[in-house]
Amino acid sequence: MNRCKCFSLLLLSVIFLLGCLLAACAPAQAPTPTPEPIDTLWEGDPIVHTHCGPVKGFHDENNTWVWKAIPFAKPPVGELRWKAPQEPEPWEAIRAETEFCERCSQPDPISGKIVGSEDCLYLNVWRPQTEETDLPVYVWIHGGGNSIGSAVDEMYWGANLASKSKVVYVSMNYRLGPLGWFTHPALRTGDKEDDSGNYGTLDIIQALKWVHSNIEGFGGDPHNVTIAGESAGGINTLSLLLSPLAHGLFHKAISQSGAAVGMPVKVGEESAKQVILKLLLNDAVVTDEAEAVKHLESMSNAEIAAYARSKSYGELHACYETGSLGFSLLTFPFLFTDGTVIVADGVDAFETGTYPNKVPIILGTNKDEMKLFLYFNPAFPDKDGELYQAVAKYTSDLWKVAGADGLASKVSSHSDQPDVYVYQFLWGSVKDTGESVLPDPFGSHLGAFHSLDVSFFLGNDYGIEDALAMAGIAIDTKQNRPGRLALQDAITSYVAQFVRTGDPATGRPGSNLPRWSSWSNNEGEAKCILLNARYDAIDIRMSTLELTEAGIRTEIDTLPETIAEAIRKASLF
Repeated sequence: MNRCKCFSLLLLSVIFLLGCLLAACAPAQAPTPTPEPIDTLWEGDPIVHTHCGPVKGFHDENNTWVWKAIPFAKPPVGELRWKAPQEPEPWEAIRAETEFCERCSQPDPISGKIVGSEDCLYLNVWRPQTEETDLPVYVWIHGGGNSIGSAVDEMYWGANLASKSKVVYVSMNYRLGPLGWFTHPALRTGDKEDDSGNYGTLDIIQALKWVHSNIEGFGGDPHNVTIAGESAGGINTLSLLLSPLAHGLFHKAISQSGAAVGMPVKVGEESAKQVILKLLLNDAVVTDEAEAVKHLESMSNAEIAAYARSKSYGELHACYETGSLGFSLLTFPFLFTDGTVIVADGVDAFETGTYPNKVPIILGTNKDEMKLFLYFNPAFPDKDGELYQAVAKYTSDLWKVAGADGLASKVSSHSDQPDVYVYQFLWGSVKDTGESVLPDPFGSHLGAFHSLDVSFFLGNDYGIEDALAMAGIAIDTKQNRPGRLALQDAITSYVAQFVRTGDPATGRPGSNLPRWSSWSNNEGEAKCILLNARYDAIDIRMSTLELTEAGIRTEIDTLPETIAEAIRKASLF
């Protein structure tokens, strides 16, 4: 893969979409059944027999096998657009894919041109080249605001984590943007999954069903599955805690820079209505908005459904606004609280304790999440100024509350919730002494920014920091590399222990890292672990500090009004 070509996709596919936070009864039906695990067990042969047919793996880095582009659902095209994913058609000949599949349809972050394909529901599997069986399974959900991104991006490849942490690593594509989340009464047929509007979520659940049924053939344990994701991948990870359809399909969860998000179906319906009105205008079927409303009212549900399905992804995309972050990222609603895919009370279930999937959880954010976005925002030209630094600090702190502290406090209050572990990633952030391991001026200007932690958690050599280097932002230096690699090894050690036991403890047996204690709601007791490194060694310790939204808002109110207002406008939460 051409890394220069990938720059825009890798840099921006991890961006958290600002707009993602805006935003006749059918008889109850049983969820789509999940096939039982396949009888074939791993014996070291790279030809594996799945429920639908045989697939061949190939040698990959760090003494691993990789199986690319395995279909886990039928192509969701034609009449299957805006329907729940269906089991793929079986095959007899060995599938021996040496290339990844196309990314799901999406805008290129730089050019805005539409790339990818609607035929994109494929997954990839990595595992060590050993005869070990019953390995933990690590399922990665990519980020990108549920609008862009792909499992095929190099920063998400699984060879290193599979090798270092001795896991079976799975990554999958899922439908994005209006193909992934779209709800309109005209599309409803009475099947509650089809009618949910949560097609991207259903794709992820379908991939988990595939894992449950087939992963033993790759040497994985279907009863020890960890779901993990960063940014929108973290949001989707948390959404699966709220999904009755995902019950029993995973046993641990890791959310990196995510947040609990859910939107009423009515919000999605209004959004879909506006899209269809704009389609009518763009097609010159009508001449103005009033005529479009009248014309839509005259159409039958069958006509509306056929009209919407006849449109290309590009035509649909043209009906949406881009978020204030730019880069062709869409502002659109997703994760509808439909009562089938997502519980009807949505994110409130985390507070009431009625969420259906209670498993050990890791939650975390980066110290300077928002600096990546502010750095490229022309509204903040002075990166050393008080305004830039204040906006970055408080918006990142609010992200920590939304994605870690606030959620940890809620779920830990329920007696039937297993332990919750919280982290804050600090590598690169400026210390109280004014020092950073990043070269000037990037410690102050970027710090521990959004998505920087991905390569540390996945143990990869290539990450957002490498993509930034192509744009002249060099933060990985010979001087800071020893500490960086030591921190990466420590984090993958914690991850390896967590996926095996549900407790990151002190890392892999023999690692002797500082103990990562679970979150306590008692004042003065353990809250989160601080993941950092000096130039040549790790700097990891537990913290008892808890951030709250009320406390942060109070601090913001004491600031000069121009700064306080800028913080309120820039905050995602």
